[in-house]
Amino acid sequence: MNILLLGKTGQLGFELQRTLLPLGTVTALGRDGLDLESTDKIAATLEAHAPDLIVNAAAWTKVDLAETESDRAFRINADAVATIASFAQAHGATLVHYSTDYVFDGRKQDPYVETDEANPLSVYGRSKRAGERAVQTSGCKFILMRTSWVFSAEGANFINTILRLARERPNLRVVADQFGAPTSAELIADVTALAVAAHRLEHLPDGIYHTTAQGRTSWYELACHVVRRARELGFDLQADVTNIEPIATEEYPLPAARPRNCVLNSHALADRLGLELPDWTVHVERMLQQLRKRELQS
Repeated sequence: MNILLLGKTGQLGFELQRTLLPLGTVTALGRDGLDLESTDKIAATLEAHAPDLIVNAAAWTKVDLAETESDRAFRINADAVATIASFAQAHGATLVHYSTDYVFDGRKQDPYVETDEANPLSVYGRSKRAGERAVQTSGCKFILMRTSWVFSAEGANFINTILRLARERPNLRVVADQFGAPTSAELIADVTALAVAAHRLEHLPDGIYHTTAQGRTSWYELACHVVRRARELGFDLQADVTNIEPIATEEYPLPAARPRNCVLNSHALADRLGLELPDWTVHVERMLQQLRKRELQS
């Protein structure tokens, strides 16, 4: 199988380069290899590579900047996706695409299931929802995976930011009334490979699937967990959990509105694949152990 991976330099793209290898020949492109803001370049690149499977891990993820640069957000998260999906439909290729918990408004009390109505609060969320619709209406074979609070040792994310701030200052203030399930890029990439294999065998139908770790936490609780475990592992931090202050969303205003409840129910995909997805703490621990090992080796 000829696999074309887009977004190789992102957190998820980095991990997918590993997990997709057993499925076929992987060609991985980053921003320098494909400009998703150019429809002509997208079509030409896809024609040149003639993939059987397209895995689109590329996206505009600058949530706040999207509020003022909505055209760019929609070009990458919606228009480019429509072009890719159209190519997949015309050439009989399968498309794997990723979306976000931000397509929901966060007002539901329980975890969101795939059939819940989308109602994004931000430009970013609306652009990702438009990308979802483009895939769904294209007629192509597809797996669309919604995830949330993505992290990895390799990228810019909340956990790495908390570790940096905890090194630099003794006191932290963190939002405590937004909830989700931190999900590692490693886990998403592993599940993607299993999903693709099942889809090829017709054990997994086309559709949207929530793909997150299990459990629920707030940004504040996550920060406390990270700082506590990092100190136990020997990280040199100024901050400790007693100096992390929980605050309300209104005390940390940002240009883009965030959903308060970002928890997704991933049972549909897990049950289809026969998986038991781990609690969010498992991969956070793996990441911290990995970062500590690097520190000791440097």
